[in-house]
Amino acid sequence: MSFLASAKITAVLGPTNTGKTYLAMERMLGYSSGMIGFPLRLLARENYDKAVAIKGAAMCALVTGEEKILPKSARYFFCTVESMPVDKLVEFLAVDEIQLAADEERGHIFTDRLLNARGTAETMFMGSNTIAPILKKLVRDIEFIERPRFSNLSFSGSKKIIRLPPRSAVVAFSATDVYQLAETIRQHRGGTAVVLGALSPRTRNAQVELFENGDVDYLVATDAIGMGLNLDVNHVAFSRMEKFDGRISRYLYALEVGQIAGRAGRHTRDGTFGTTNNVGPLDDDLIARVENHDYDPLRVIYWRNADLDYRSPEQLIASLERRADDKILSRVRDAEDHQALMALAQESTVQDSATNPSRVKLLWEVCQVPDFRKILTDQHIRLLSQIYHYLMSNHGVLPEDWIATQTKRIDRIDGDIDTLVSRISHIRTWTYISHRSDWIRDNEHWQGVSRAIEDRLSDALHERLTQRFVDRRAAKLVRSLRAGENIVSAVKANGDVIVEGELLGRIVGFSFVLDESLQGSDIKPGLTAARKTLLSEMPARVSMLEEDNDGSFLLNDSGELTWRGIPVGKLIKGESSLSPAVDVYSTEFIDSPMREKIRLRLVGWLERHLRAQLKPLFYLSDAELEGTARGIAFQVIEGLGLVPRYLLRDQINGLSKADRKALADLGLRLGRESVFLPNLNRPRPSRIRALLWAAWNETSVPELPDFESKYFTPSDAQKDIFCASVGYRHLSNRKGRELVLRADVLERISHEAYKLLRLSKDDGEKKSEKKEADSKAKVVEIATPAVETPIVDDTAVTASDPKAGSEVEVKAVDKAESEAPEAKKAEDDLKLPAGSFVINDEMRKVSGLDDQQIAFVLKSLRFHPNRLKGGITAFGLRGPKKQDPRKKEARKKQVEAEKARMADSPFAVLQDMSFKR
Repeated sequence: MSFLASAKITAVLGPTNTGKTYLAMERMLGYSSGMIGFPLRLLARENYDKAVAIKGAAMCALVTGEEKILPKSARYFFCTVESMPVDKLVEFLAVDEIQLAADEERGHIFTDRLLNARGTAETMFMGSNTIAPILKKLVRDIEFIERPRFSNLSFSGSKKIIRLPPRSAVVAFSATDVYQLAETIRQHRGGTAVVLGALSPRTRNAQVELFENGDVDYLVATDAIGMGLNLDVNHVAFSRMEKFDGRISRYLYALEVGQIAGRAGRHTRDGTFGTTNNVGPLDDDLIARVENHDYDPLRVIYWRNADLDYRSPEQLIASLERRADDKILSRVRDAEDHQALMALAQESTVQDSATNPSRVKLLWEVCQVPDFRKILTDQHIRLLSQIYHYLMSNHGVLPEDWIATQTKRIDRIDGDIDTLVSRISHIRTWTYISHRSDWIRDNEHWQGVSRAIEDRLSDALHERLTQRFVDRRAAKLVRSLRAGENIVSAVKANGDVIVEGELLGRIVGFSFVLDESLQGSDIKPGLTAARKTLLSEMPARVSMLEEDNDGSFLLNDSGELTWRGIPVGKLIKGESSLSPAVDVYSTEFIDSPMREKIRLRLVGWLERHLRAQLKPLFYLSDAELEGTARGIAFQVIEGLGLVPRYLLRDQINGLSKADRKALADLGLRLGRESVFLPNLNRPRPSRIRALLWAAWNETSVPELPDFESKYFTPSDAQKDIFCASVGYRHLSNRKGRELVLRADVLERISHEAYKLLRLSKDDGEKKSEKKEADSKAKVVEIATPAVETPIVDDTAVTASDPKAGSEVEVKAVDKAESEAPEAKKAEDDLKLPAGSFVINDEMRKVSGLDDQQIAFVLKSLRFHPNRLKGGITAFGLRGPKKQDPRKKEARKKQVEAEKARMADSPFAVLQDMSFKR
């Protein structure tokens, strides 16, 4: 890409925890295509997963030395810096941790991306401020953006390893030191996670998960945590201040101390750094520079010639050793691939094979196969030599039987930690090779094989580390408590209470649950030790709850309010059904002021939550309505969104057009059967209304139905008023049959029934007029002599006067019926009486009910079934029941007689009022 001119080049510089990577991701996803190079495969994978969640898997690609996911439609590429496809045109291109251009081992790769990789619209380099002078000299028209750290980083002095605060990371610079420190912490704190640079990403992630989940409260690591791991660490402790850099043992640079110490503190939470007590005092100047992020600017960065000469191995080596013209660019020395090339170039067989540019180029590609053990042993050189010779002698591909032998030898999970680490390094090399599709015929198969072996080894290594460095129980706990010794206690992020490295129990909400393993005489001292810790812990947890974001709270199906999944209170009856109160669960560890703080925080969240989920109800509640409209709105609110229409019939009849429009604008539907808010007939609002109903009625929450369903069969606890409060109507008959149907579905069935009824009545009137006309015409025709007898249907005969016909006419009708086709006869049989209808497909579609259930609903809606010929059931509207005139007259006389008898009674006036009523 060196021939491209980027429209904009930006350097986003600052210390750790400044949001540089987040900014780059945000900018890239704003373009139609983009690419970011990360220093670690772990970081590339983490940000690839984030982008997939936003843009979808088809739009995102992952390109590392050991893993490639390349959809055909990919537009956004997440890569390790070494694996960036720099010849691909993208609008946005970024390189993270660009200050690594000064790294002796990998710096030349970052320098090459700095000089040659560009996006067509924007290029961004993220890293430390120390590289700013280099960027100014090498990149024209570059724009600088400085990002301040979100939180403060301060020095907290020296502490014993067993006195370090929870959520601490201890840093060492050799595997031996890491293991010793981890063993010490296991003995005194119950366990620790371990992170080494030699771990596979899968093992490292599993160990980090132990720490992040709160299974352990400490982390022991090499300087591998200084980059690429975003951890929930509050404090970083250095166990040493010197390291072996591959050549000499030296003191850490201020920038290295700052990079590692910067892992403490997440986002806006401040962090601290210090040392363990075996380290001498730190220089005041070093402390000040780390706290203020003031580091020496870089003077040179590492560079390697990219214009290589492939005419022979010797000329290739010479081109690699060419120096740059700019003194800022220092030639990289002793790179692994360079050393491998020099070693292979000494072999006579290689000299005999590498005789033209294409073969020399292939030799260079083989030399770039990494040794993940980072020691470049003779064993790795022999492997590279074998690969090159197989490629030269086997038509450019590796023999599959040889690959199978090599990988099978590594596929073993026995051995100690160091043995497993070594095997993982071997198989990662084969994972890299398996992605060379030009070297292996069925490379996808071997990718799967190598990845499966790496996963098995990684899981075994994680298990070994956990077994060795995580001890969840020790007998020292009870002995220390009984002896009255000063104990060291802590509460982990997940609520586990640790005393002297032993698990006593767990904080659940603001209660303490003793661990089941403590029994008998161990319970009392365990509770005593825990109580001392919890009395100081609870105020901090209350403050944490007050400051926590709304996403940490939920309302469960039992009407309880949970914080981070733990019930801390419940809904109780409040001022109205829409405004419940909150009752905080009390425990011996929180006093009244703390309970009030918790209650106020829960009430605030609950109000926002209800307003967000039940917007139509609150819109109706907040609306400025008057008179009858206000009364209807009040009853709907009290009914949590639904009231049967018959309860509001008089008020609805008194509504003006303006009132009806105002209510309709608020989403209130004045249906034929119900007055309700259709937008609440969804699962989540229905579930919340059920909880509000239970709180208002001071009863337990009934069994909640599947609110995705349009209907359900009610249980004994699901009363009629409950069903209405969640948007359903409870239908029943005298035989005890019941059905609960969603209000909007009931409305649609009712609407369809009345529509069919209206159409049936209109058709009946038209048919009646037509039959009368046809009857007169047929009578006239029969009275006149004719050759053929006319066909007259039975409805015409029935409609005419029986005396008007003659015997000849009846015979004519009989003859016509006998000659009519069967289809005509079937059609006559299906004719419905005026004012009736049958169940149609529309009713079935909107309700999801079968015909029997729909018939039950129609009967509940006052439609009367009528069975016709052919087994068809038609429905018509029931008319008012006529009273027998004789019974009416008898009742009238009975009332008058009773009034006369009571005329002299002291209760006459009261009785008269009763009769009038």
